[in-house]
Amino acid sequence: MKIRMILFLTLSVWFVCQTVKAQNTTRPNFIFILTDDQPYGYMGCTGNDIVNTPNLDQLASEGVLFTNTHVTSAICTPSRASILLSQYERQHGINFNSGTSLSPAAWEDSYPVRFRDHGYFTGWIGKNHVPVGEGGYESGVMEKSFDFWYAGHGHLGFYPKDRHEIFSNAEQDTQIEIIGEGVDYFLSSSEKEDGAMRFLKDRPADQPFMLSVCFNLPHSAGTRSMEMRATDDDLYKSLYRELEIPLPDHYIEKKDITKPKLPEELLRTEDRQSGYDYVDTPADTREIYTRQLQALTGIDRFVGNLRQVLEKEGLSENTVIVFTSDHGLFMGQYGLGGKALCYEQTTHVPLIYYDPSLKNEVAGMRSNALVQTIDIAPTMLGRARINVPDSYQGKSLGPLLAGQEEIRKYIFTENLWSTQFGNPRCEAVQNKEWKYIRYYENNTIPAREKVKAAKKFDMPLNPLLYQVHDFDMVQYGYFATAYQRSEAPVYEELYHLAKDPDELYNRIGDPEAQEVLRHFRKVWSEEIIEAAGTGYPRVLRYTYDSEIEHNRKYNSK
Repeated sequence: MKIRMILFLTLSVWFVCQTVKAQNTTRPNFIFILTDDQPYGYMGCTGNDIVNTPNLDQLASEGVLFTNTHVTSAICTPSRASILLSQYERQHGINFNSGTSLSPAAWEDSYPVRFRDHGYFTGWIGKNHVPVGEGGYESGVMEKSFDFWYAGHGHLGFYPKDRHEIFSNAEQDTQIEIIGEGVDYFLSSSEKEDGAMRFLKDRPADQPFMLSVCFNLPHSAGTRSMEMRATDDDLYKSLYRELEIPLPDHYIEKKDITKPKLPEELLRTEDRQSGYDYVDTPADTREIYTRQLQALTGIDRFVGNLRQVLEKEGLSENTVIVFTSDHGLFMGQYGLGGKALCYEQTTHVPLIYYDPSLKNEVAGMRSNALVQTIDIAPTMLGRARINVPDSYQGKSLGPLLAGQEEIRKYIFTENLWSTQFGNPRCEAVQNKEWKYIRYYENNTIPAREKVKAAKKFDMPLNPLLYQVHDFDMVQYGYFATAYQRSEAPVYEELYHLAKDPDELYNRIGDPEAQEVLRHFRKVWSEEIIEAAGTGYPRVLRYTYDSEIEHNRKYNSK
């Protein structure tokens, strides 16, 4: 009897293990990696012959590299919200100047919540820059939405312990390595000691997972804060410093600008945020570029370590890895700095999709199909056989991964971040041949006028520049619906991308391009309606005024 009982229990355990194994095989794990301010050409596999990124290059060679991927809005918060919700900014209604946060109802459709609702163990590590719930970043909605939360709201800096208490017990000091510690802890099945991450929930070995890893690099807010501390890896002190780093193609030093890329009344470069002043001189540009390449190599090392851990934990054969960036960045090209425009330098980003189940004829493919970062969420959900919400505007990359034809004819990008920092509202539509950009009147109060007022009346400057009030919220909504009032552009550009990929020659007045121009104006009128979607953005009021009111109510109780 004892022998039979032991045999029965052994077979039962074996059967359960095989069942769990079968479930894990049919339900893939996902790791989504998002970098910050990484233009397309910052990796070896995307054409950079200086940077050392062997692990990302290998990931691309074993997966699919989408070489024609674009964001929907080239600035952090709206782009990240677009990725989470698979929506254009005009539909989700979130930006730095929008005075809004995502409503809990909108957040329910985000890809992390959809995965968790369908049995996935979810984690978020690194940076969050999307306000969610009543009170935005202070609501706690995002933290409660994940089984494993090891992240900070807003910028992390190169040394996250200096900014966010949650990282204070990490063994290392630098951002990439702290995020790496969190990922190692998340993936490890070994017994965990009561240490740096003792407050985090352990991942069940028998449950599929969805892990989002969001860096705040190579963003200049992180690279500018690099200090070459004694505790820093040599990578962040000396790598690439023995090389003669070239300036970007079409770089123009500030003192040499004779004809601005855009009219001064449209793009007021004198009001640009001071954090981008490094593009004004070759020496400062080279210094930041060197630090960016160091950060990319650090992220590449993270990817290599990640894949080693997946192999060690027996997860490598069932884990999909997706790698992309929230947008690109100007590094002095045409004399420009920052982002928030619709040029290729800011909207064109890398996208690698790696899936161990990809067929051999697809693995290693370089696809030039037109895709956008809003396509990532429906692709991952589709791969997990989870229904895609009706609110999604992106398209699954599944057909492309199966070797089929294009999924879209045109790409639509937009910028509604029009503030005192001089950026104009603009929109663009493009295909593989042409791009059409339209700009609108920029009559926002210049930052330099706010600086003068602060000095004159001895007022603190930062509130004038960065606080978002109810008026700003109303103005943002007015901007977003301007197309409904048939607002005319004050400036237009037309670029023949196939022959002019660097967007040097505006063909808007070329008689031979007028038929193309008419066509793309019509395409714009169709695409902007599609991007705006139906109904109103599902947002909550999140302004300085609303927070003051909330605190008054709270303190009066």
